Amino acid sequence: MSGPGEEKAGETGGQGAPKPPAKAGLLRSTSVFSAMTLLSRIAGFARDALQSRLFGSSVAMDAFVIAYRIPNYLRRIFAEGSMQMAFVPVLNELRERGDQAALKEFVDRMAGALFSVVFVVSGIGMLAAPLIASLFAPGAVDEPEKFGLIVDMLRITFPYLLFISMMALVASVLNSFGKFALPAVTPVLHNLVMIAAMVWLAPRFAEPAKALAWGVLIAGILQLVVLWPALGRLGLRPTFRPGFGHPDVRRVAKLMIPTLFSSSVAQLNLLVGTIFASVLVTGSQTWLYLSDRLIEFPLGLFGVAIGTVILPHLSRRHAATDADGYSAALDWGLRLALLAGVPAGLGLLLLAEPLTSVVYQGGKFTAHDTRMAALSLSAMSLGVPAFMLSKVLSPAFFARQDTKTPMRAAIWTVFANVAMTIAFTLPLWLNDVDGAHGGIALATGLAGIFNAWLLWRYLRRDGLLKPQPGWGRHLLRIAIACAAMTAVVLSISYRVGDWTAIDILHRTIWLLAAVAAGAAAYGVTLLAMGLRPRDLRH
Repeated sequence: MSGPGEEKAGETGGQGAPKPPAKAGLLRSTSVFSAMTLLSRIAGFARDALQSRLFGSSVAMDAFVIAYRIPNYLRRIFAEGSMQMAFVPVLNELRERGDQAALKEFVDRMAGALFSVVFVVSGIGMLAAPLIASLFAPGAVDEPEKFGLIVDMLRITFPYLLFISMMALVASVLNSFGKFALPAVTPVLHNLVMIAAMVWLAPRFAEPAKALAWGVLIAGILQLVVLWPALGRLGLRPTFRPGFGHPDVRRVAKLMIPTLFSSSVAQLNLLVGTIFASVLVTGSQTWLYLSDRLIEFPLGLFGVAIGTVILPHLSRRHAATDADGYSAALDWGLRLALLAGVPAGLGLLLLAEPLTSVVYQGGKFTAHDTRMAALSLSAMSLGVPAFMLSKVLSPAFFARQDTKTPMRAAIWTVFANVAMTIAFTLPLWLNDVDGAHGGIALATGLAGIFNAWLLWRYLRRDGLLKPQPGWGRHLLRIAIACAAMTAVVLSISYRVGDWTAIDILHRTIWLLAAVAAGAAAYGVTLLAMGLRPRDLRH
């Protein structure tokens, strides 16, 4: 069964709709997306390493984390999350009709409507920055320096939302035409701009951390500029005509409303954590943020890649009333997500301190900071396989234009996250236990597991997911391969001892050795148990 591939740019077939993408397997498309994402994540590591060493776990860094996380949550609504999940199925329906004029009209109207809404939201965010800061960082209200920094940075980062939302619209169109490479590589630009901001802009500010906020805004603008010309080659460059009355735009809006929670449940859980962390010791925000950055590496490399590739594929299967093809593609996505997600989560758990020490420790980021960030990383890593599964499970509903079911799952998940955060964190905070932020991270990881379970349960209940043969053998292979990986990694870690006490060169060498040996043990064991690359194709 074939999936989306890469099409030749500019082929529009005269007055008809652009030709469908050339046939290529889902695995190949996912591999292209992952390869491009890898470049971004490597640049992200460089950015995070520099950021931690320059700013440490300071008041200014905590302020930036809060100011960045709030518009980043809204980004999940108006950009890669809610908007994208609602927009892509409707776009694919119009493509199936083969009417280029109707397709262009829809993109024009959608772009105009999205721009208008996000422009207003960004303006309100800038004007209401003090109120927003007090709501999402209540612990900073009594700290004038920190509160003032949060407000100032919010007014800089909120316009970023406008540019990144338009970029996401462009990326969604390109992905629907099988052009995954360019949208996947543009985040590299974001990280490079952030690095430049720290190196060149930061020394020019009285408060150097403000350069981070300006870097976020500039990066958003440049990402849109890079992607924009690609729409012209498809004949779909929008003219920004607000289309609030356009029937298909209204369909997208209707689909978006339930997805406000469901598509951004992970970010919402992090936002809940941000609120609670604001009352903890200085540095808690930073430790949680840096842990999340490491969690995002495998999620971006594998989970987002699979989810991005599979959404347009599932929506086309649904539009063609191919129930068997839909279920088979979903089954493939879940198997691949587990194959990558289980060892990724286990690896982050086993190597939490080594990873944190190599990437972050140095300069103003101390060995104590390393241990605190590693604590939250260990707790959050438990949810990595579930986070990855959710990247596949959610699109299964959105492809059918069912946004209410994931919304129900998201609401229950947020309630569970709040309850667990209070249960795990409050006793530690009240007793002044070092590392209370670990309770927030553990709640986030467990909430992710709960969300994935709910989504899976709903799919099975509605008969949308019919497991293909071989699941028992697949899970057994993963379990045994993970056991082999654990043995190898622990033996290397035991030999090193205290990772924070050795120099950065030896830390890096030993970490690379542990990662390479662990990955080799996992892969060789899978091969020994009969798994072959052809088994992963779809």
